[in-house]
Amino acid sequence: MDHQQDIWVDITTSTAMSEEGDVGPAIFLMGPTACGKSAVALLLARQWPLEIVNADAMQVYRYLDIGTAKPTLAERSLVPHHLFDIVDPDQPFSVGHYRRMALEVVRHCRQRGKIALFVGGSGLYLRVLERGLAAVPPIEDHLLQQQLQQQGDSLGWPVMHQQLSHVDPVWAAHVMPTDRQRIVRGLLVYQVTGRPLSDWHRQQAEEMEQQPRVQPLLRIRLDVDRALLYRRIESRFDQMMTDGLLEEVRLLWQRHYPRHLPAMKAVGYRQLLAYLDGTMALEEAIADAKQQSRRYAKRQITWLRHDNNSHDTVAVVAGEGGSERMAAELAPVLDDFFTGWNGS
Repeated sequence: MDHQQDIWVDITTSTAMSEEGDVGPAIFLMGPTACGKSAVALLLARQWPLEIVNADAMQVYRYLDIGTAKPTLAERSLVPHHLFDIVDPDQPFSVGHYRRMALEVVRHCRQRGKIALFVGGSGLYLRVLERGLAAVPPIEDHLLQQQLQQQGDSLGWPVMHQQLSHVDPVWAAHVMPTDRQRIVRGLLVYQVTGRPLSDWHRQQAEEMEQQPRVQPLLRIRLDVDRALLYRRIESRFDQMMTDGLLEEVRLLWQRHYPRHLPAMKAVGYRQLLAYLDGTMALEEAIADAKQQSRRYAKRQITWLRHDNNSHDTVAVVAGEGGSERMAAELAPVLDDFFTGWNGS
């Protein structure tokens, strides 16, 4: 199929939407950081009636461009892109916000005769589109939240993680000992409601079955040899530094964003901010950023293989031939998917 140029419609600022019925078809293009997802997505979207939708938790933020490997403005001009640059680094943005906006994008794509192609490695973003989102009572106890954050800063977040393990071992098992945001969330819900956060999630499972979701769905997973992926991570970060990542981080540093914000804790940004603060040498910051990127990729691979190892997930091995070969391998898969969708 030939790509048909379409005028991009900005619907990312809308917050009101219906929650009735499945919203339409979608494709998930998943893979660890630096595996080549964006390049493959662009090739596919220029050949089929697809619109690219961000599924990376850091690419929603403005001013975080080079370090998040965000598609360039030139690339975004080739095919419609959605949910990039939608909030400032200090604006609250939750998975619930993402889900509402993403479902609306899918609906609009369907109205235009297009299919939304979600591209990214943020597993939770993709999961809530497919399975729904558990509702937890809103917690407005800002004083308790601040106290928990202060305790974490004083005692250390591994200690707070141990406390979380005592009251909610299920939730704690899915939270890293350094993830202050989710640790505080788990402890806050337990102390305010008297019930573990994981209990609230289980209670809402039945309601989630009734929530709208993307359907039908095609999952595509890009696999890559671990050693090759690590080499790509190393070389990509070096290229980011050449492309001006330090200058980009310096602009954020000059804006004095609080360090606890999720955007300021993104890999690469956190380390270079520490360098600008004078608490880390530049060589140390670069080495740590690469190491944390490798660890993040390892966690992504684990999740992708655990959560998307079903018979309806198409796996393509990244390697020789690059994005063109991977796109060519996916051609018959997309042909079948579009044939089924058009015939339904």
